[in-house]
Amino acid sequence: MPETSVQGRLAVDVGGTFTDVALEFGPKRFTAKVLTTPSMPEHGVMEGIEKALEVANASPTDIGLLIHGTTLATNALIERKGAKTALITTEGLRDSVEMAFENRFEQYDINIDRPDPLVPRNLRWSVRERLNFRGEVLIPLDEASVDALVPLIESHDIGSIAIGLIHSYANGAHEERVSEILSKALPNLSITLSSEVCPEIREYERQSTASANAYVQPIMSRYLGILREDLKKRGFACPVLLMTSGGGLTTLDTAMKFPIRLVESGPAGGAILASEIARECNLASVVSYDMGGTTAKICLLDDFMPQTTRTFEVARVYRNMKGSGWPVRIPAIEMVEIGAGGGSIAAVDKLGRIAVGPHSAGADPGPASYDQGGTRPTVTDADVVLGKIDPVSFAGGSVALNPEKAKAALKAEVGDKMDLSEALSAFGVCEIVDENMANAARVHAIEWGKDIAARAMIAFGGAAPLHAARLAEKLDIPTVVVPTGAGVGSAIGFLRAPISYEVVRSRYVKLSDFDAGEINTLLSGMADEARVIVSSGAGGAALEETRTAFMRYVGQGHEIAVPLPDGALTADHAKTIRAAFESEYKRLYGRIIPGPEPEILSWTLTMTAPRPQIPAELTAPSGGAAEATGKRELFDPATGTYVEAKIYWRDSLPVGASIQGPAIISESQTTTIVTSAFDATVNELGYLILNRKQAA
Repeated sequence: MPETSVQGRLAVDVGGTFTDVALEFGPKRFTAKVLTTPSMPEHGVMEGIEKALEVANASPTDIGLLIHGTTLATNALIERKGAKTALITTEGLRDSVEMAFENRFEQYDINIDRPDPLVPRNLRWSVRERLNFRGEVLIPLDEASVDALVPLIESHDIGSIAIGLIHSYANGAHEERVSEILSKALPNLSITLSSEVCPEIREYERQSTASANAYVQPIMSRYLGILREDLKKRGFACPVLLMTSGGGLTTLDTAMKFPIRLVESGPAGGAILASEIARECNLASVVSYDMGGTTAKICLLDDFMPQTTRTFEVARVYRNMKGSGWPVRIPAIEMVEIGAGGGSIAAVDKLGRIAVGPHSAGADPGPASYDQGGTRPTVTDADVVLGKIDPVSFAGGSVALNPEKAKAALKAEVGDKMDLSEALSAFGVCEIVDENMANAARVHAIEWGKDIAARAMIAFGGAAPLHAARLAEKLDIPTVVVPTGAGVGSAIGFLRAPISYEVVRSRYVKLSDFDAGEINTLLSGMADEARVIVSSGAGGAALEETRTAFMRYVGQGHEIAVPLPDGALTADHAKTIRAAFESEYKRLYGRIIPGPEPEILSWTLTMTAPRPQIPAELTAPSGGAAEATGKRELFDPATGTYVEAKIYWRDSLPVGASIQGPAIISESQTTTIVTSAFDATVNELGYLILNRKQAA
């Protein structure tokens, strides 16, 4: 064990290509990166953990907490590899998930491809019952109609059931009774209740969320169950927490019940890391850039906090096109994801253009340069040819790259088809992927009314530092920060996340009818539910409660989030809540609307344990100049030719060191490319700061 009495905190992030591990003992940090094992991801997890323990000279008994994030649920949804799922709805409403919003997300495309529902029509069944929006029974549940579904479930070999009855957000009794009947007849059936996973108004989003949860629940429960047993066999006795898409941590049992909350867990860890780095560097306006082996993620942060949302889409048919995926209504950090990672496959399309992604070579077979049977060129192959990556030290030496295989793949799929040289084929692939990311960042910022060029960029992930400077050039961003441990940034972000859980309830209230007693009872029940989950992993720490009302004017179709006062509410708080609503409405829209009455549709309560306070350990030596360890031919986008660039080993760079671009800064899990448009320095925290050169 390292020379410290502090128990270790271990984080594991399973990506589509690599599994990243970060282990901290107080300020001391150890990292590892291994290839993901897609068929049995728990094997890659255990391999990465073993590697980190070995580097740290530690054992499982030295670990006090293990935090895990995974893309397994996301991949199952995107690749349609979840359980065979059926959806049970109220009689007459089984087509709600197919009618969706009854609009066209691409108005002028006559050949529009709509996302097919997760549950096909022949597996959407109904039962006779009806509630009104207050949860009052209009038609009692006909239990015979439920019994009639049992032979259907058996004959169709259904593995998971989603139950989404009308207005169950107001009263879940009918859903619970349907579940009881089916569980008694079929004890091994996996069942998701929409009143538990998404107890909110809006039928389509609620049923879509319940269907998605049911679809991934068997595979996630099986995986997490196997992982728990593997960890126990290896000697781990510490709590295991899961990263959620909202940026908090939850228990293993809760994650197994609601795996849909893990869909964006990896990227959320990266956003948490970016918020901490922004605070440390006093950067109020930031764009975080996380690029791994499979995807790239961009998130806007203001005043050191990432933007959040309550609804996002997965598995979009049209890249970056809102409405072309399945809506999932859960707390999440707002970000845009592009199918542009190191493993993204490059090809020449029917119009003779270079296209990159969204398909990925993943970890198996991986890019052509991995020499594992892959023959199609990827972004990583292009980076190798351009001199950005050292084939020997790639991924800490865990993967030996074959540059000749990369060159052959690019020549066959790009160079020969477009009559381009080896260098220009690779440069074309990188330019396309960088422009795709730049365009997505521009659009995302404009949609939120932000100026992307007025922000600093924080880059992390195995591939982001390779592309960050060029991306910043395209976006006219003047400063790029590459933190220590950037190659496993999301895993480090897991270690900075608080244990927290959000509970939501839809309860319609006009402010003129505000009943403080009724609302206090509602919020108290929500607090009790959240406290049980959070306190189990908080170790007795004091918990913080945050409450929000989602409000709008009567007649409007969408709500805004309004913070609620602390403590028990009274009748007088109706005026306070109205004033808070009008203040937030004016901030967002520039005015308030006189006349219409405000109303509340939903309430959220978040219970949070204190954030872990980890003292930073300065890994960079103090004082002195940067000393190069060698030179390598690096393609310079500014001149379109190879230049001789100095190579620096990051761990040897002292604080205050200055490096002129073009240059290559290598470390164990990634490489930072300083283009000719930037110079780099090392700040007092050991972070690399790339600053754009002043025009002559």
